[in-house]
Amino acid sequence: MTQRRRRRVTVVTSGHLSTCPRMLKSADALAAEGYDVRVIATVHEPWATETDRDVASRRSWKAEAITYRRGDGATYWWSGARYRAARAAAEAMGPERVPLAIVSRAFGRVHSELVRAIAADPGDLIYGGTTGALAAIAEAGRRTRTPYAVDLEDFHGGETSGPDASLVDALATRVEHAVLPGAAFVTTSSEAIAAAYRDRDGVDTTVIHNTFPLPSQIPDVSRVDPSRLRAYWFSQTIGPGRGLEDAIVACGRAGVAAHLALRGRAQPGYLEALTALAAAHAPTVEVVHLPPAPPDAMVDCARGYDVGLALEQMTPRNRQLCLTNKAFTYILAGMAVAMTDTPGQRPLAIDLGRAAALAPAGDVDALAAAFARWAHDPAELDCAKRTAWHAATRRWHWEHELERGALYTRVREALS
Repeated sequence: MTQRRRRRVTVVTSGHLSTCPRMLKSADALAAEGYDVRVIATVHEPWATETDRDVASRRSWKAEAITYRRGDGATYWWSGARYRAARAAAEAMGPERVPLAIVSRAFGRVHSELVRAIAADPGDLIYGGTTGALAAIAEAGRRTRTPYAVDLEDFHGGETSGPDASLVDALATRVEHAVLPGAAFVTTSSEAIAAAYRDRDGVDTTVIHNTFPLPSQIPDVSRVDPSRLRAYWFSQTIGPGRGLEDAIVACGRAGVAAHLALRGRAQPGYLEALTALAAAHAPTVEVVHLPPAPPDAMVDCARGYDVGLALEQMTPRNRQLCLTNKAFTYILAGMAVAMTDTPGQRPLAIDLGRAAALAPAGDVDALAAAFARWAHDPAELDCAKRTAWHAATRRWHWEHELERGALYTRVREALS
């Protein structure tokens, strides 16, 4: 009797392996379920190269990288020239009128390279996400007559800020309108984003939250330093527009002594600006910078802190719709969570109950009240941290049937 062939899934991201934990988890889950998984990613940021190696060294599936790092071959120069030319054409003709081939290359710098890599061995299903990969996934699927599915972690048509925002958002919308009708299924990361795509495009999506596996070690919720509130925040980039200024001013207004740890790569001059803000408005707040860490280590990196900050803002639109991996990481580490009251975050905050403090974006007084309550009432903070861990084990972890299980269901349906 011949052994049944393992179904093959190609997982794609236009980011680094170590900067796209969502696709990383998907690849791990599909491999654990018995699929033959091939992962395609990119390499373009020198700082992420080492964390990519760390991630790849602990995986059973094979990863292939498209490198367009400066000084590492001709792809950097060629893709950059093509990208700029496509952007100029899209801006001159308008994203709605320019051919889709140009839109795809104006939206994803290595679109052509991704298409070739996927099409070389697409497997039985192509699945992926991140902005620059969406059009490539669909084009490779059509070329090879392979079913494809896409992940919309963010509302890409409302994701950008700055002078190019209108152009970039229009390119994203054009790409999505071309990609979504042919997808075997679509996943996204929050109910608010799902509703936005349903209202705009009439597309049904499966919500798979940015949860993480349950850690092997139960968090110790006792305070490391009872004299100070230990707060924590992380992202790939540390910069303005993420509520950090409000957190510092709120601590000062509440008279709270705090240790504020920020993990990630800081924009030039930004940490100095935060330190100056603390000196002026919250002299008992210590701002500490921590280097980026691999996605597999993020829960462990959050251990020992009291409060995690998930202070998403209301602009651009995606910020009010998204439900990032921050809050889910914090509760797995046994931390209370300070959250802004956005459509994306509100349902989780309500479910977390006493583990979360919900404050309107920009409402420093509401944030100050939450910090004061946790800093000055040890029993309240202890309850919040224990409630957070309980919520993580009850519902908000990657192994839950509504998270990893939802991905398994959609993949099985697409391959049936």
